[in-house]
Parts: sequence; C-alpha cells; structure tokens
Amino acid sequence: MKIAVPNKGRLQQPALQLLSSVGIKPLSSDERALILPTSWEGVQLVLTRTEDIPSLVENGAAEVGITGIDYVMESRADVEELIKLDFGRARISLAVPSSWDIDDLSQLKREIRIATKYYNIAQDYVRRKGINAKIIKISGAAEVMPSLGASDAIIDVVSTGTTLKLHGLKEIDKIMDTYAVVIGNKSWMKGEEAERINLVLTMIKGALNARGKKMVFMNVSDKDLERVINALPAMLAPAVSKLSKSDAWEVITVVEEVYLPEVIAKAASAGARDIVVVGIEKVIR
Repeated sequence: MKIAVPNKGRLQQPALQLLSSVGIKPLSSDERALILPTSWEGVQLVLTRTEDIPSLVENGAAEVGITGIDYVMESRADVEELIKLDFGRARISLAVPSSWDIDDLSQLKREIRIATKYYNIAQDYVRRKGINAKIIKISGAAEVMPSLGASDAIIDVVSTGTTLKLHGLKEIDKIMDTYAVVIGNKSWMKGEEAERINLVLTMIKGALNARGKKMVFMNVSDKDLERVINALPAMLAPAVSKLSKSDAWEVITVVEEVYLPEVIAKAASAGARDIVVVGIEKVIR
C-alpha cells in the first residue's frame, strides 16, 4: 500500500506527524528518496509535490494521499475525499496592489492580468464573477508578480495575509476555503489493499477524534457519587466501577481539554478526590 504525502511545504510536517501518531513512521530519512518504507509492514510513503498527489491517487500510483482540497479542485482529479483533516486551513483569494483605490470586487471595473498557480480555479472564478481578466499560469511565488510587472493581481493561498502585505498587496475577495484532506482512489474498496487502507483510515480518524480530549479518573465515595456524576460531561456517560474493600467508586470520563479546569473544579467541589488526568491517543467510533 502506498500513501502519497507532500515532499515539502506547509502540509508536509502536519501530514507526517498525523501518520506518526497512528504508528506509520518512515524508516529512512534520506531526503533524496521518493518512496520510503515505514514501520507498518506493507505500507510505503510516496514523497511528491502536493499538487501532484490528486493525479497520482486518481491513476493508482498511490491508494491514498494527503493534500489540500484546493489542489484536488484545481487538478479536477476523480478521487474520493475520505477524511477532512484539522490542519492546512487557509483561503484562496484575489489580491490586488494596496495602492489601488478599491476595497472589494464590485469596485473592479478594469481589465486585469491575474497570475496564479490555480489556473482552473481562477478560470472558473472570473467566468462566474464576470471579471474581464487574462489568467497567467505560474509555478513560482505569485506575490512578486505584480511588483515585477508580470501581472496586475494574483489569486493565491492566504493564511494570515502577512506575505501579501509584505509585497504591497491586499485581498479584495475570498474565492474558497481550503484545508488538508485524505483522498483515495475511487476503486480503493475493490482493491487488494482495501482491508489495510480501511485500517489506516480508522486509525487516522481515531487520532483526530482524540485531539483536544483528556481522560479523567477519580475516586468518589458512596454518598457523593450521584453529585459527582451529575457534574461530569462524558462521551456517552461516565464509567463507574466499585473499588474493592471500600465504600467508594472509581469514575472515569472523557473531557474536552478546554473545559478541563472547570470540570476538575466542579468534580472536586462535589466530593471527588485522587483526580488523575491522562492524554488520549485515539478514540475509535
């Protein structure tokens, strides 16, 4: 089984970290290698350009891949979006020189040249919005094109907007949101690796489900049990088990980390003691 991952860029490290969290770790650190064996027997990583991953997966060179939804749409590859991931969030926007006296698309009345690596997305966008524009396809940094005189505006990925400002540009319209996704070949369920792929997907979902959650253990006396349980959140309901040689109970629950201080305070106030908090690696649903 082959998993295509970015060989560089903003999605590479989060993608490798996600795979590592489910136990899929490269066994080689050779930067020249394009196909790497992993700690999972029979699973290899294919390191390639982020924008090429949809086409590789579509054509069966890799069964699954991690890329941006923007590259999936740009490539128009016939692939299946299997898991929406929690990283790589950004937006694709139209940006013009800050010196232009316009703040939104409705004020754009002139014909413009737009430099972008998102040629198909840009073509669809200007057609849909009725913009009189010439699309210039590039493969390098779009931000420098207006200052070089190669274009009037750009369509590019924007995270914070800092890079645009550094190059004297400003956003005037958001085209789409983008994020990282796990994609699969449309026929993956019928292939020889279907069982292994399904296991990988299950483990990835489990790792994502566990993010931001903590497991909390506590001891509670008979007289305080009902009060403590009523104070606790849980995925379904807190787990309760009788302690041996005692009139007390062990209560276990799962808590969103952001609510942890409040939950601990309420539980302790209700009578819980010996409270232990541990991390959760995976939640399989």
